[in-house]
Amino acid sequence: MWYKSYIGKIIIIGVTLVACLTVVMLGFGTKIANIFPNKNQTPAPVYPTNENGQTYGSALYATSPNTEPDLIKAIGVDGTVGYVRSVDLNGPMPKTPEEALELQRKTPSVREIPLYAVDGKTVIGKFKIKNGETQIFTDQPNN
Repeated sequence: MWYKSYIGKIIIIGVTLVACLTVVMLGFGTKIANIFPNKNQTPAPVYPTNENGQTYGSALYATSPNTEPDLIKAIGVDGTVGYVRSVDLNGPMPKTPEEALELQRKTPSVREIPLYAVDGKTVIGKFKIKNGETQIFTDQPNN
C-alpha cells in the first residue's frame, strides 16, 4: 500500500511542475522570443549615392522593390554597362487588380528605356525590356 501514496506524490509533483512551466512560458515567452530575432530577415543593402543624391548599384540583394537603388545596374542593347532608373524599369504601380490587368494588356512585349551613366542624367544607351525575360547583374567581377 505504500506505493499508492508514493505514486500520488509523484503525480502531484508532476502536475505542479507542468503548471509552473506553463506560467513561466506565458509570462516570459514573448521576452524570450525577442532575444532571438528571425534569422531569415536579411537587412536591406546600403548603396552608394551619386552627386545628384540617387542611390546606384545592383538590385540583386534588394529585399523588396522598396529597397532597390534608384539607378539599377544594367547592360544596354550594345553591351554598354550603365544604369536604368528603377521607376522606368518597374513602370507605374497599379492601385487595383483591374488596373493591373489593363496595364498588362497595354504593355508591349518589348519596350526600350534609357541607359544612364552613374550620374543618372547622361544617357549612354538603350535598355530593352522583354516580357518574361530577366537578367541579374552583380557588382562583383566575373571569375
